[in-house]
Amino acid sequence: MGVDPGLTRCGVGIIRELPGRKIDFVFVDTYRAPIELTLEERIGLIAASVEELIIKYRPSVIAIERVFAQANLRSVMGVAQISGCVLYLAHKHGIPVHMHTPSEVKAAVTGSGRAAKAQIGEAVRRLLKLDAVPKPADSADALAIAITHSWRGVTSSANTSGPTKAQAAWIAAERASKAKTKG
Repeated sequence: MGVDPGLTRCGVGIIRELPGRKIDFVFVDTYRAPIELTLEERIGLIAASVEELIIKYRPSVIAIERVFAQANLRSVMGVAQISGCVLYLAHKHGIPVHMHTPSEVKAAVTGSGRAAKAQIGEAVRRLLKLDAVPKPADSADALAIAITHSWRGVTSSANTSGPTKAQAAWIAAERASKAKTKG
């Protein structure tokens, strides 16, 4: 299960890993919380929706987009608050959680850590063999986060045929980034 956390819009997507490095679409949605509601009502609404999804689909792992600093502190706070709710729900239901940065997700699904939203959406559509790009972008992002985590486990038992081109580019970019920070 991938989560693109947000206080106004929270994207959620579920995929299934199949043998041979294949993935299959299961579910996608974007939960909305109207800004007219109080903060606790908005958080409660999104948290309840995410918990319903967890109970219905019983994901084996939850991948969340890592909060990163932006100029808009209010936006960062909303993302952090929803991330905290998802972390709590994962703990409550005994589900492991992994965090992925936006550039990690972009690189995983498109081969470039600087991909635009439209490129991410199209990559998700193609990878999951969907008829259309999931809308809004929060939905496509949530599926991209789930795909990223699925591919992160390069040696998982469900995936035994080696990385795809996009995965190989992502792995190379990740190694280069780590080498820069060490040097």
